[in-house]
This record gives sequence, C-alpha cells and structure tokens, in this order.
Amino acid sequence: MTKTIIATDRAPQAIGTYSQAVKVGTTVYMSGQIPLDPETMELIGGGIEDQIKRVFDNLLAVAQAADGSFDNIVKLNIFLTDLSCFPIVNEIMSTYFEKPYPARAAIGVASLPKGAQVEMDAVLEL
Repeated sequence: MTKTIIATDRAPQAIGTYSQAVKVGTTVYMSGQIPLDPETMELIGGGIEDQIKRVFDNLLAVAQAADGSFDNIVKLNIFLTDLSCFPIVNEIMSTYFEKPYPARAAIGVASLPKGAQVEMDAVLEL
C-alpha cells in the first residue's frame, strides 16, 4: 500500500500527530478541520455561520491540494456542539455543494478542540 501525505499552507497545519489528509490509491481521507485561520492558527471570530464557512474553506483547500474538489467528496462527517445549528449547516452547505450531495453524518458532541462549535472531515474519491 502506497500512502501519499497531502499538505497545504492554505489550510490550518495539523495541531497534533496527524496529517491534513492521506491518499491511498484514488481515495483521500481528510482529517477533521475546525474553523482555524490558516495564517494565524487561531479560531476565527464571529458566529456559527462564520465558523461553518471557514471549515468548508479549509476542507476545500485540502481537497484542492489533493487535486480534487467538493465534487469528489463521497462522505462528509459533521460534528456540532449544538445540533440545533444543523439547519444553518444545510443552508451553507448548499452554497458549496451541488447535487448529487455526498453521504453525510451529523454528530452532536460535548466539545471540540480550541472551543470550536463545528468540525468536519471527509473522504474523497478521485
């Protein structure tokens, strides 16, 4: 099995013992992204809408570094500290994705790194 590590400075650098993404064959496994500014590595200001957009932008940067796009995402996992914000995720997601949408899971969690309200990871098929 040949693994290729995917990395870009257009998304936050890993804050632990993991890679931004790993490609095996034609499949890319993207690590979770929280709403960190890639330049400052700080959690962005603003509300949940801003955090969701930043996470999608971070995921897109990693997908593009793997020579992919959101069209290649086959599975998206969304972690929220408040599941009542899920309609906001749907609304914003519709501006980043076109039909057919990827498979998806939404999970309510007690907390996320650095106090983030949202985290997402994805699997791409190139």
